[in-house]
Amino acid sequence: MKTNKLLLYCLVVLSAINSYSQKKGSKEFKVDFEKFTLDNGLQVILHIDKSDPVVAVALTSHVGSAREIQGRTGFAHLFEHLLFLESENLGKGGLDKMSARIGGEGANGSTSRDRTNYFQTVPKDALEKMIWAEADKLGFFINTVTEPVLAKEKQVVKNEKRQSYDNKPYGHNFSVISKNLYPPTHPYNWDVIGSLEDLQNATLDDVKNFYKRWYVPNNVTLTIAGDIDVNQTKIWVEKYFGEIKRGVAIPKMEKQAVVLPATKKLYYEDNFAKLPQLTLTWPSVYEYHPDSYALEVLANYLSKGKKAPLYKTLVEDKKVTDAADAFQYNSEIAGQYMLSVTAFDKTNLNEVMDGVNEAFAKFETEGISQQDLDRIKAGQETAFYNNLSSVLGKGFQLAQYEIFAGTPEYINQDVKNILAVTRADVMRVFKKYIQNKPFVATSFVPKGEKNLILAGSILADVVEEKIIEGKEDSFDASIAASYEKTPSEFDRSIEPAYGASPDVILPVVWKDKMPSGMSILGIENYEVPLVQFQLQIKGGLLLENSEKIGVSNMLAELMTKGTANKTPEQLENAIESLGATIKATASDEAISIYGTTLAKNYTATMALVQEILLQPRWDTKEFELIKQSTLSQIMQQKADPNSIARIEFKKLLFGTSILSNNRIGTEKTVISITIDDLKNYFTTNMSPSNVNFHVVGAVNKNSVSNSLKIISKNWSTKNIVIPTNANTIAFSSSQVYFYDVPGAKQSVIRIGYPALAATDTDYYPAQILNYRLGGGSFASQLTQELREGKGYTYGISSMFMGSVNKGFFAVSSGVRSNVTFESVALVKDILQKYGANFNANDLDVTKSYLIKSNARAFETLSSKLEMLYDISNYNYTDDYAKKQENIVKNITIDDIKTLAKKYLDPNKMIYLIVGDAETQLKKLEQLGFGAPKLINSPKPN
Repeated sequence: MKTNKLLLYCLVVLSAINSYSQKKGSKEFKVDFEKFTLDNGLQVILHIDKSDPVVAVALTSHVGSAREIQGRTGFAHLFEHLLFLESENLGKGGLDKMSARIGGEGANGSTSRDRTNYFQTVPKDALEKMIWAEADKLGFFINTVTEPVLAKEKQVVKNEKRQSYDNKPYGHNFSVISKNLYPPTHPYNWDVIGSLEDLQNATLDDVKNFYKRWYVPNNVTLTIAGDIDVNQTKIWVEKYFGEIKRGVAIPKMEKQAVVLPATKKLYYEDNFAKLPQLTLTWPSVYEYHPDSYALEVLANYLSKGKKAPLYKTLVEDKKVTDAADAFQYNSEIAGQYMLSVTAFDKTNLNEVMDGVNEAFAKFETEGISQQDLDRIKAGQETAFYNNLSSVLGKGFQLAQYEIFAGTPEYINQDVKNILAVTRADVMRVFKKYIQNKPFVATSFVPKGEKNLILAGSILADVVEEKIIEGKEDSFDASIAASYEKTPSEFDRSIEPAYGASPDVILPVVWKDKMPSGMSILGIENYEVPLVQFQLQIKGGLLLENSEKIGVSNMLAELMTKGTANKTPEQLENAIESLGATIKATASDEAISIYGTTLAKNYTATMALVQEILLQPRWDTKEFELIKQSTLSQIMQQKADPNSIARIEFKKLLFGTSILSNNRIGTEKTVISITIDDLKNYFTTNMSPSNVNFHVVGAVNKNSVSNSLKIISKNWSTKNIVIPTNANTIAFSSSQVYFYDVPGAKQSVIRIGYPALAATDTDYYPAQILNYRLGGGSFASQLTQELREGKGYTYGISSMFMGSVNKGFFAVSSGVRSNVTFESVALVKDILQKYGANFNANDLDVTKSYLIKSNARAFETLSSKLEMLYDISNYNYTDDYAKKQENIVKNITIDDIKTLAKKYLDPNKMIYLIVGDAETQLKKLEQLGFGAPKLINSPKPN
C-alpha cells in the first residue's frame, strides 16, 4: 500500500480547564493531538511531547471479557498473555526480548471488562522498531499459537488466578458480587480472568477464532505519544499496519443497565481472612454517563476524610473499623456503586450495616456543602494533571476517550462535566441510585466466624480449585512452533534499524543549605503545573526502642491528624481545598512527609507542612484510633502469605538487629505504646539538621528556600546520631524454613541472604549482575525458566536491595503449590550455574538495556524525586547516572563471573517457603539442606 493512501485525518487541539503551558511562565496547558484512520479501519492518535527523548506506544483492542460468552470465558485475558510470546517476524520471546535490547521499560498489558491494551515507553530511537513489532502482533501472530504454547500459557494464567484470587484474603469477593449483581446473560456476570474450567476446556480453534474476530484493525486504536516526528511516524504506521486486512464489522456494545428486583445477601467463610468484611454494591451507570460524575463526588464525600458521614458513624461513633471505602466503578455498558468496610476483629457486620444506614440518614438530612464540593473538585483537578504527567499517561487518556467516548476530544468535555457537578446533583444521584434501593451485600468472614455475617445472608457459590499432586498437564515449551508465514508486501523479518541516538540530558539539580543544617535539593520542571516534594527526617525504625517497635509508624500517622491550631478535620479540609495531598510515612531509616500540590498552591501547602512540624496537636482520640487501626493491620498481615513471607524473611536475615522487626510492630509492642512515647520520639529524635528536602516540579529555588525558612528557624536543632545496622550475619550453610498456611493454593518463596549497602563500590555492579538473573523481568533467566519454560509461576524476580545500611539479595515468587520443591530446586540450580553460564549475548543484552533505558530514567516527577533521594542519601554526584553508564560500558564477562562467585552462593542462602506444610514440607528435604524448620505452630485439623 502506498503511503499517500493514509491521508484521511483531522487535527484537534485540546485545552484543559485551568490550563497551563509546558513553558515556564505561561498559564495555558495544552494537549495537542492528531488523529487519523487507515483504510483498514485502524484508529491512530499521535501526540508530541519533547520534554524527554522517549516515546510511549500503546495498542488498545476494544475487546475485554464482555465480548466473551458463557462457557468460553477468560479468552480476552489469555490473549493479553499470548501476544507477548511470539509473532512470525519477532520470533520466540517476541516483544519481551526486543524490549530488553532497546532499553524499553518492559512491555506490559492489561485486560478489563471492555478492552485489552499493550503498552511500553521506549527511547525515541526505537520508535520504528516498536511500530514494526506492534504491527507484527496484530497481523502476523496467530499462526504462532500452537498446542504446546497454549498449554503452557494456561498454566501461567492459572497461577495468576491462584495469586490474585485463591490465595489471598477476600479474593473471591468481586466474583460473588458480579454473579449476583448481573444476570447470567449479562457480559459482566463473570470475572475478567475467566473460569479455570473454561480455560482448561478451550481448544486451539476456540482461541484462534476469538482472535480473528476481535484482533482486527477496525477494532484497534494505536496511540503514539512523545518525542516524535509526526510525518515520519505516519509513514511508518502506514508501512507496517496498512496491509493488515480489515475484519468483519464490529458490533457496537449496547448499554445494558441492571435492575436488581430485591436485595441479595450472601456470605463466605474465607480461609485467608482474619477480619470480617462487608461489601455493598448497587447497580449504577456506565462510563461517562452524565450521572457518573456526581456519583464519584458522592462516593468521595461519603467515605473519604474526617468529615465523611461513614467516618463519623463507623470510625468515630461505633468504633467498628478504621476506614470505609466507597467508589463508582465505571464500565462501558453498565456500572456499579460499591461500599466496602473491613471491620475490626470479632465485629458483627450487622453493626457495620447499622452504621452505614445512620451515615446515609445523616447525608439525607445534611447533604454536601459547597465548601466540601469545591474541596473534592480541587483534588480531581490535581488528579487530572497527574494522569498527564508522563507520555504513557497522555497516550492512555487519549485512547480511553477515543474508545469509550467516541473521540479523544472528549477530554475537554470530561473535565467540564467534573467541574459542573452541583450540590443538588449529588443529592439527586444519592436518592436515584442508593437510598432505599436494592443492593448486593457480601459478608466475608474468617473460618468459623459465621456468627458475624449480615442477617439473612445465604452461602455464596464459590468455586475453589483443588491442587492435586502430579495432576497438572505437561508440555514442552522448548518445541519450536511450526507454521506457515503470512504473506506480506515486503520482508518483515528484517528488524528496522535504530534512529538517531537520543541525547540524554540529565535533570539540572539545584542545592541549598539552611542555617539549621537542613539540606535542600530541587529540580525545576514545567511540563505540568504540579509540585511534588519529600521532607525526609532520618531515623525511623533505627531510632526506636526494641520494646516499643511501631512508635515511628504511629507517629507518622498522627503527624497529619491536626495541628495545635486545627482539628484533624480542619487540617484535612485545608489540605484538600488546595487540591493537595500531604502524607507522612515511616520506613526503617526515616520518617518522611510527602506532598503533591498544584504549583499555584505550593506556598500555601508548605505553610501547612510548617504547621504540622512546628505545632503538633497530639490528639489523644486520633492516637487511639491509630493504635486500633495498626492492630487491625497486623492481623491482616497474618492472613496474607506475601506479608507473612516479607516479615519472616526479614527476621531471618537480620537476626538481633533492630531492622529485623516489622516496622509497624507486633500486638504486644503496639498495645504498650502510649502517646507520650510518640512525643518523646518527636522531641528526642527529630531535628532539621537530619532533614533532606527534595522537591521537583513547577517551582523555583527561591520559592522553595523561602517556604522553608520559618521551619528551619523555629525547629530546634539537636545533635542526633543515627545508628547504622551493625548486623554482620554471614551464613556458612543453607537452611530451609517453612511457615504453614494450611490449604494454600500457592507457595510463596523467598531465597537470599544479607548483602550490600547502596554506598558499597560493588552495589551498582551487582545490579548489572542481577539484570539477566531476575531483575530484567521477561529478559531474566528466572522468568524464562520458571514461568515461560515450566509454567510454575505467574511472576518471579531477584534483587539486590540496600541503602546506607547493608541490605540483602533475594529471589521472590509465588508458585503452584504442587511444584514447590521443583520450583525451589530449579532456582537453586539457576543460581549455582548463573556465573559460569553467563555469556557474550547476556552481556550484550544487559548493556543495551541499561544504557538505552537512561533516555527514560528521569521522565516523571516521581523518578526525578527518587534521583534527588539517591544524591542526598548516598552522596552520589549529580551526574551519577552517567557514571553508572560508564560502569556498564566497561564491565566484562569476567567481571560478571567474579561478582556472581562473590555474591550468588545458593549454598549459603536462607530458603523460606510459606505454604501448605502437610503436602509440601517433607519434599523439601530433597534440596540437601537437612530437614526444613517449621517456624510456626501447625494448625489443628
